[in-house]
Amino acid sequence: MKGSLDQRLGYARAARPAPVHGFDQALLWVTVALLAFGLVMVYSASIALPDNPKFARYAHTHFLARHGAFLVLSFFVALLAFQVPVATWEKVAPWLFVLSLVLLILVLIPQLSKGVNGARRWMTLGFMSFQPSELAKFSVLLYAADYMVRKMDVKERFFRAVLPMAAAVAVVGLLLLAEPDMGAFMVIAVIAMGILFLGGVNARMFFLIAAVILIAFVLMIALSDWRRDRIFAYLDPWSEKHALGRGYQLSHSLIAIGRGEIFGVGLGGSVEKLHWLPEAHTDFLLAVIGEEFGLVGVAMVIFAFLWMTRRIIHIGRQSIALDRVFAGLVAQGVGIWIGFQAFINMGVNLGALPTKGLTLPLMSYGGSAILMNLVAIAVVLRIDHENKVLMRGGRR
Repeated sequence: MKGSLDQRLGYARAARPAPVHGFDQALLWVTVALLAFGLVMVYSASIALPDNPKFARYAHTHFLARHGAFLVLSFFVALLAFQVPVATWEKVAPWLFVLSLVLLILVLIPQLSKGVNGARRWMTLGFMSFQPSELAKFSVLLYAADYMVRKMDVKERFFRAVLPMAAAVAVVGLLLLAEPDMGAFMVIAVIAMGILFLGGVNARMFFLIAAVILIAFVLMIALSDWRRDRIFAYLDPWSEKHALGRGYQLSHSLIAIGRGEIFGVGLGGSVEKLHWLPEAHTDFLLAVIGEEFGLVGVAMVIFAFLWMTRRIIHIGRQSIALDRVFAGLVAQGVGIWIGFQAFINMGVNLGALPTKGLTLPLMSYGGSAILMNLVAIAVVLRIDHENKVLMRGGRR
């Protein structure tokens, strides 16, 4: 009898499903590691800023405290976003897109926005400034995924399948160029193109749209004096004409990375952050990492973003395999967003690409960017959670 009972218990244990975590914990911890390292580097890059008369009224810990507050707020909002089912995101996608359009219009009104270096990209909310272009990246991502799911039956027909989406992206682009914020427009265009491609749009249509977008960006550069100057400065940042002008940031970024060599000069030892390298705590944070941690530090950051992008894309592919097309396109769109923006920022810091005002995701100083990055990661974790529930035979 005892043997029979032990045998039955053994069968029960064998039949019990293997334990599955509620979400991808590795992705969460890599995100936390990038956020923590970013917090340390923002403090290192900004600690000397109060010595500049422009920031004389700030304490040495001003940017550290604000960045820490942004992280706490963003974690709280991301936790709420994780509780929202993917089906709800699909329902609100068009309305979120409309909201982002309204905010992109409102930010152009001087009384409602804050101008910095001739650009109007921030809306003042009292305790912080919000950048509508960051919300636009997320909303376009959701809207494009929802649009492709709704147009699956006509995706072979250009005018019915692609043209409305192209018009929506063009409207967003015009509003962003009015700020101006060409960098955000580039990211949004790549996100939309990526989702169209992954959604199964006809290859001829895809390459036609890609060619039109490429020609549009070339014309924007050709017809703008200051954008052309940026390209010329990128091609020769060390010339007398550009070294103290358009090529100033790039040349000092390259000096910072060159000083770091293999292992860097040590945390806090950067010289370029001492008022030589502008925007060291935002757009050029990687240059400070390169100076203080050398090639090893930069390689670790690159590897972390490469792993994160690959992992998010994998979650998206898993969703599509489970016949959850909207969730899969959203996850892959987030992977494209974070991967492409990190690639552009790193390319600019390393002198491989022309200077562009894009921050390093999850690491650079900036409340709006951190907030929307974490919300996007939370949505991916929710997608992974629902995938795991389905694979266990449960309901989402």
